[in-house]
Amino acid sequence: MGKKSHLNRSAYSFIIPFFIIYFMFNFFPVAYSLFLSFTEWDGLHEIKFVGLDNYIRLFTSDPYFLKSIGNTLILMLEYIPLSVVLGLLLANALSSVYVKGKRFFQVVNYFPYIVTPVAVGLIFLILFEVSSGAINRILITTGVLERGIDWLNRAVYARIVVGIMLVWKNFGYCMMLYIAGIAAISTEIYEAGRIDGANARQLFFHITLPQLKPITLFVTTISIINGFQLFDEVKILFGGLTVGMATIGGPDRSVLTAVWNLYDTAFGFTGGTQRLGYGSAVAYGMFLFIMLAAVINFNVNHKEALNDNE
Repeated sequence: MGKKSHLNRSAYSFIIPFFIIYFMFNFFPVAYSLFLSFTEWDGLHEIKFVGLDNYIRLFTSDPYFLKSIGNTLILMLEYIPLSVVLGLLLANALSSVYVKGKRFFQVVNYFPYIVTPVAVGLIFLILFEVSSGAINRILITTGVLERGIDWLNRAVYARIVVGIMLVWKNFGYCMMLYIAGIAAISTEIYEAGRIDGANARQLFFHITLPQLKPITLFVTTISIINGFQLFDEVKILFGGLTVGMATIGGPDRSVLTAVWNLYDTAFGFTGGTQRLGYGSAVAYGMFLFIMLAAVINFNVNHKEALNDNE
């Protein structure tokens, strides 16, 4: 009995540091920010409890919160379907026995996903800058345009640029997950389909796609969560070298994302003072939208799976 008790104490001594670190750097900040969301505090003066006033203001009179959520949803509608479809098609192509150099193409297509967000923003800033950007130079040289497009200072073009950037960055991640999913599908299922006379298109739509639905659910859910966390790339792209810090959220705040709005609200770049209490309310407002989007996505995919099983 004494030996068992000693072993238990030894085990607890190994896991206690994890719980201490988790409480200090994860649980406590989350709990404290929830408390702050019911207060008014600039980080310097006394904390003032305001109840639900921050949340009421957030959903009724804040000119930027719902706009930032709407912008984020628009950007996700641009890049998530394209990233998923492109990743799936590439994964299916690279899983073919007839394709040579699979590892090379997998690495090349996955590489943008591991590039740091700051580097991604700088790359696209260099590509789409109005006077010296590579894209305008190519279009002018080939005769497509007479003069360059101001990609980063017009709302409609700004969203297009961000959509292209996000597709380029994320489709490789989707591709790798789909490659793993395709590799897990039993070859006997494909052989049975071929024996029944199914062609490549029928095998893809009636075997590959249904078998990959769990992967699709995971990819879309993670993409939604990542979409709501979008910040570094657009912040560098529209608050970087030539555009300037004055263009918070890009032209007409058309690419003001939820996290960028949180950052701007909490640290006072628009109002001139830090609003940590209200910024915490913005964070929890974002959390509600993330949960809602994830639940809707899960229910839609779950219902489709049930229908297929029936």
